[in-house]
Amino acid sequence: MTHKGPRAVARLHRSRWVTTLLFAATTAVCLVALATFAARLDGNSRRAALDHEAGVRAIGLSRAVWSSGGTVHLEPLREDELTEGVESVAVLRPGTGRTPDARVAAGDRTALPDRAELGRIWQRLLTDQETVIRFTAPADDGRRLRWAASPVWDERIDAAVLVGLDPTRQEQAHDELVQRLALGCAALVAVAATAGHLLSRRAMRPALQGLDRQEQFLAEAAHELRTPLATLRLVVEQGTTAPDRAPAALGTALGLVDRLSRLVTGLLARARVEAGIQDVELTPLRLDQVTELTVEELPDRTGVTLRTEPAVVRGDPELLAQAVRNLVENALRHGGAEPRVEVTVTQGLVAVRDHGPGVPPRDRDTVFRRGVGSGSGTGTGLAIVRWVAELHGGTARLSDAPGGGLLAELRLPPHEEEHTAG
Repeated sequence: MTHKGPRAVARLHRSRWVTTLLFAATTAVCLVALATFAARLDGNSRRAALDHEAGVRAIGLSRAVWSSGGTVHLEPLREDELTEGVESVAVLRPGTGRTPDARVAAGDRTALPDRAELGRIWQRLLTDQETVIRFTAPADDGRRLRWAASPVWDERIDAAVLVGLDPTRQEQAHDELVQRLALGCAALVAVAATAGHLLSRRAMRPALQGLDRQEQFLAEAAHELRTPLATLRLVVEQGTTAPDRAPAALGTALGLVDRLSRLVTGLLARARVEAGIQDVELTPLRLDQVTELTVEELPDRTGVTLRTEPAVVRGDPELLAQAVRNLVENALRHGGAEPRVEVTVTQGLVAVRDHGPGVPPRDRDTVFRRGVGSGSGTGTGLAIVRWVAELHGGTARLSDAPGGGLLAELRLPPHEEEHTAG
């Protein structure tokens, strides 16, 4: 199994949490702003509705007040429907000094403002001569009532009707709305944080997959380069220690260098294809010749038998050579103490058979998966084989060989012209 760089993964996880927190914080700020606006709008609307109701009641009741011989008659007020549901209805009349006399027509007298407040309201009515005056004043029981005062005209202001309403119900309804808004905002922020966390995971997935591919590519590159480099070192050491072998060692070393060059070219091509930088270029080629050249370049091909027939496919020669090499080397590695490997090439098929213990049927698909092949002892080679096969529109599979052993097959679509001719 490949392991992503811990620092890179830690940075990605931190970025994910930062993204989640920023998403949640942005959502919270927006929701709080909207909730605050809604709460203020609701509070202002409720206060305006209460003031309007108090003003309408005060103006309507002021028109029902009448006096005769200097006496104000309150009976019409007590019988008026506008007095229903109010805390107190009182009639103000000029008194001694600047403080008016207050007579309660309906409701509770203890709800009336104190005498000083009544004096200020009376003087304001006389001075401003407004149709209605609204104000808030505390009652004797501690409540703060909303009042409306409307003057009674008889050539001049000789009385005023005072109506008081209790805003408790509106305030309670407003508080309930604020609580619902707060709970709703908290729930939406939690949902937004969860959604942000999930979205950030989806956003980070390509980066994590890129790290996986990078680690897998490094493992595969090491797997591909390790054997030829070790062989090159051995050849060079032999040529150095035995001067008479130097010419032969030099020729072998040059061949290994050419092989390494092709390996590096194939690895770079695969890296570019996987990164999406370039598309694989499929050209008509002889699959039998690619296989023959690949087998000849093996450092130790003892025990390998090759049977081929002309086969033309469309493919990338470096990638196909890499896939064939991995199949043969895997067969040699797991074919027993003295491996015997038969390589057969027919139209659109490379079959590699060994006489080893094979792979259990339940593990035959697993060994082709990237990052898990090493757990079954097959290394990363078979994962590369399947990747190359799928890239060419083909398949790679394992099966039991007749008479024992394992049969690995790389199947590719035949070239269209040859397929038509056949």
